[in-house]
Amino acid sequence: MNRTYVIGDIHGCSEALSQLLAKIMPLAKDDTVIFIGDYVDRGADSKGVIDIVLKLRAEHHRVITLMGNHEFMLLGAIKGDGQNEFLKMGGDATLKSYDIPPESINELAARLPRNHLVFLDDLLPYWEDEDHIYVHAGLQPGVHLTQQSPDWLFWSREAFIHSTYDFGKKVIYGHTPYDTPKMDDNKIGIDTGAVYGNTLTCLVLPGETFIATKIKKIKT
Repeated sequence: MNRTYVIGDIHGCSEALSQLLAKIMPLAKDDTVIFIGDYVDRGADSKGVIDIVLKLRAEHHRVITLMGNHEFMLLGAIKGDGQNEFLKMGGDATLKSYDIPPESINELAARLPRNHLVFLDDLLPYWEDEDHIYVHAGLQPGVHLTQQSPDWLFWSREAFIHSTYDFGKKVIYGHTPYDTPKMDDNKIGIDTGAVYGNTLTCLVLPGETFIATKIKKIKT
């Protein structure tokens, strides 16, 4: 049986990611790995996280990488937008992992590795398969998937979390951290706060089982 592995918010926790991937290896040829977004910020090794994801993608043909709000902010900072907000939201740790001082933030486009810039540009806003919709933060009830706005895809919380709307398929999301995965009839939240000293969680489909790994709290 082919499996889908959905990995929650990583936030620079490269050690936790390495340990988690070791638990799901080896992948079968047609297994799928989906990253729900927020690879960067707050944790100590955002660069290492992206390196790990790129290595996995080079070795396995079914790796789906979604955009989180922190990648959305990083892309804005690269373009010169919202740089102070990016730094306040954990972007200072991301810059440190690339050996870029905060005062050089205007040089991001030149100083980030080219393959990392391409990775960021290519991140998807959502993914859909036969049974599930995957998104970083949430969806706006009553709005077609192709018409969802960045505010909902990357930033939504309570209005989505408390909604009982039937999106046609169960929605798998991150962004809002829980102590343990949040199981609802129409959605599953899998951000379990790895960067805050809790666990990095992987949802395994079908079956809705979980694999998790925990490391020491990252100082930010």
